[in-house]
Amino acid sequence: MADFPVRFVLFEPTHPGNVGAAARAIKTMGFSELVLVNPACEIDGVARARSSGALDVLLSARIVATLADAIDGCGFVVGTSSRRRRLAWPELDPRECAAEVIAASSRKPVAIVFGAERAGLTNVEMDRCNALVYVPSNPEYSSLNLAMAVQIMAYELLWARGVDSKPQDPDSVPASVGDVELFYEHLERALIISGFLQPDNPRKLMRRLRRLFNRARLDESELKIMRGILTTLAGGSGRDPAAPDESGGER
Repeated sequence: MADFPVRFVLFEPTHPGNVGAAARAIKTMGFSELVLVNPACEIDGVARARSSGALDVLLSARIVATLADAIDGCGFVVGTSSRRRRLAWPELDPRECAAEVIAASSRKPVAIVFGAERAGLTNVEMDRCNALVYVPSNPEYSSLNLAMAVQIMAYELLWARGVDSKPQDPDSVPASVGDVELFYEHLERALIISGFLQPDNPRKLMRRLRRLFNRARLDESELKIMRGILTTLAGGSGRDPAAPDESGGER
């Protein structure tokens, strides 16, 4: 079974058994890329035992320090959520999510991010996601084990492989998350230069703008257009303010 470039990202997992069971869950559905962000547990005997026949996936799991490292190079990032959010956010059910992930993975790697067992994903982590996936459950008891959530998504992805993907524009290549982050920095600088954004209180506006552009899922050409517009409208905004100017001094 061909592997799709889909990363299963566990953000700050705390229980080794869940890490091992997650490795088993994705291998049974034909996936192999597991990434652990700043784990609060070791890959110990418990993790090995729970991985069962997926020890290869468990031992090859990448361990990184930040979520940015885990999703670097991805064109589409989905965050899992156990509850509906008060702020509107692009939200998919597991089947919708799987179809979009499989389609997007044909062009660039995709990441599905699972939050820590107790806290889930915070707004800071969700800011880096293009959409959220919500697993419907019993409203009177909605607790879903981390490894179970991974299994549900891995199964839906396996199912989606046999479904025709949405037609894709061959000339449309999704912008990488790293380039999108540079765009957000550029956008914030341009808004400050224009006077529209107050630099001492940017967070609420920038979070709303992130949601807007994450929902749009800019491709590489669109991102270049947006950065060109920002540079033209707010001269100098395209440069890193910490970079030296042409005379060699600090800007």
